[in-house]
Amino acid sequence: MAKPLNIGLIGVGFMGRTHSNACNRLNNFFDSPYQPVLKVVCGLEADNPAAFAKQWGYEEHETDWRKVIERDDIDMVDICVPNNMHAEIAIAAAKAGKAILCEKPLALDSAQAEEMVAAVEQAGVPNLVSYNYRRVPAVTLAKQLIDEGRLGKVFHYRSLFLQDWTISAQVPQGGKNTWRLDVKTAGSGVTGDLLAHCIDTALWLNGSITDVSAMTETFIKQRKHAETGEMTDVGIDDACAFLCRFGNGSLGVFESTRYARGHKALYTLEVNGEHASLRWDLHDLHRLEYFDHRDDSTVRGWRSVHVTDHDMPYMKHWWVPGLQIGYEHTFVHQLADFLEAMDRGETCSPSFREALETQKICDAILSSGKSGQWQGTS
Repeated sequence: MAKPLNIGLIGVGFMGRTHSNACNRLNNFFDSPYQPVLKVVCGLEADNPAAFAKQWGYEEHETDWRKVIERDDIDMVDICVPNNMHAEIAIAAAKAGKAILCEKPLALDSAQAEEMVAAVEQAGVPNLVSYNYRRVPAVTLAKQLIDEGRLGKVFHYRSLFLQDWTISAQVPQGGKNTWRLDVKTAGSGVTGDLLAHCIDTALWLNGSITDVSAMTETFIKQRKHAETGEMTDVGIDDACAFLCRFGNGSLGVFESTRYARGHKALYTLEVNGEHASLRWDLHDLHRLEYFDHRDDSTVRGWRSVHVTDHDMPYMKHWWVPGLQIGYEHTFVHQLADFLEAMDRGETCSPSFREALETQKICDAILSSGKSGQWQGTS
């Protein structure tokens, strides 16, 4: 019988919804050792935690995150607030002995992330960072194929994440809805918000990144602040492109922007090896494209693998083969893996320490973008 696990969610925005949905769906589809109990949700200032609690089924609501952490009946703290609050909440939760699930990126910068890693490791509490794209079945299948050696020696890794929602100069920065454009709250722009996903997946699939060479651009230099109404300088990067070297000798090319008209969330990756290549597209997330040069020449070509069969990652938990799942299911997979590892006393990936590596790479990218020089990531 599944053991109850009392959840304290901090943050009632978009990510709070995805995490709450995962808690509600988990035991309908997975034989988890734990049954998440939506105990209390915390909203901040102008947020309305009462309405959120009612909609998602939380027993109680709160406006002070410290009170959530102080409660003896909370087993896991789920952090879904803006980036500048991650460190303080996570460190306090670790000291209180709570398991921690934290949204990405881990922190504002590497120094802050180091403090978070030290706190969870000293406390010995389970911890996980929500890089959910690892849990797309097609991406997990790509990991399996690479680990099996099907691609052979890897030569190239390329990835991009394109959006277009900040092109207008009328979009403000700061406040509840546009905090991602405020450097004090977000830490960086597309580097920490979008490229961090690409980097985490790349580290998982292809191993360590040793050094980077980046260029960044802020196209609109000033924006009105949503809270003060004043025109203030924009400190985040609107666009970033970088080259990198991986520890396995392969080369990487990455690009991200919020100025690609016509793209809302185009995240793609491709890996080229000596024997085979694979590629994946978030817009067609249930498919993995695969090319194997060892096939007979008369039938050699790119194949589109529909990742829905029950022997494919995660799919035995859902529907019959041929029926696909979507974005929200990645958070269910993430929670299932975290709780399974927690029950076994094992580390679930990506841990805070693994997410620190992504944070260091993001810092190196931003530094390289300013200096115009290659930058090491260690």
